[in-house]
Amino acid sequence: MLCLSAEGVLPKIDYAIFADTGWEPAAVYSHLDRLEREIAEPAGIPVLRVSSGNIRNDALDPEHRFASMPLYILNKDGKPGMTRRQCTGEYKIKPLKKQVRQLIGYPYPTRIPRSIFVEQWVGISTDEFHRAKDSDVKYMRNRHPLIDMNWSRSDCTRYLTSLGLADTPKSSCLGCPFHGNAQWRHIRDTSPQEWEDVVAFDAAIRKGNARANATGNRLLGEAFLHRSRVPLGQAPIDHVTATEWAAQQQELGDGDAHVQELEDGVVDGCSPWACRGEVGPVQTDFQLAS
Repeated sequence: MLCLSAEGVLPKIDYAIFADTGWEPAAVYSHLDRLEREIAEPAGIPVLRVSSGNIRNDALDPEHRFASMPLYILNKDGKPGMTRRQCTGEYKIKPLKKQVRQLIGYPYPTRIPRSIFVEQWVGISTDEFHRAKDSDVKYMRNRHPLIDMNWSRSDCTRYLTSLGLADTPKSSCLGCPFHGNAQWRHIRDTSPQEWEDVVAFDAAIRKGNARANATGNRLLGEAFLHRSRVPLGQAPIDHVTATEWAAQQQELGDGDAHVQELEDGVVDGCSPWACRGEVGPVQTDFQLAS
């Protein structure tokens, strides 16, 4: 959308805002730098980076209140569960809202008049039209330009390729539990340091986040990053899931049909108002030490 705006295909935007969780792949930060330098600055579009902190460091800091990640839980009775997902709201939506309030001149807790609002573009393509949502506040009105243009993921890929941006990486936390096997393999096979980092983090959160442990809310079960509920270094990430296979077939056929997310993985990536982990009801059965 930034490129389309810079080229004049879409109206010129006032700002592009990146909500940084502090734990994105190095390739994402490098790509953002390139976009700012080669696309945004020449078009006169400011790129703002906002943050609520470093999600990895916060999870391991016993002194820091932590908005939980959706970790996979294995209870002592063998039943699976999943912790509540609060990270998108804390590390994506919250800093975006704060920045928008500052831009329109009404910082929290100043009341915003009903007549004051921003139009916020969300990059949902036609493949994922069901994820197009409204904002939960009146001063931010969501619009979905890619859907308006009837663009699919394939259209986006072709356009980025024409601009020399075919290697655009997916934005999401390195240790996001919603990664599919393909994303875990990509980290392992292309970035040994980042793989070592996520494996270490997976081991560190086995009994939950550090703050919970420090306050006596230790998990009775165990927490994991991979849906198999085994340590990440031992998880079956070389298995090609049904979702990944379907996506590969779509790419081979260059089709625009929507790929249905199945029980063995979800599409990688993270969007504040359309988290790609929101596939059906989230099971929240887990146990804390009393």
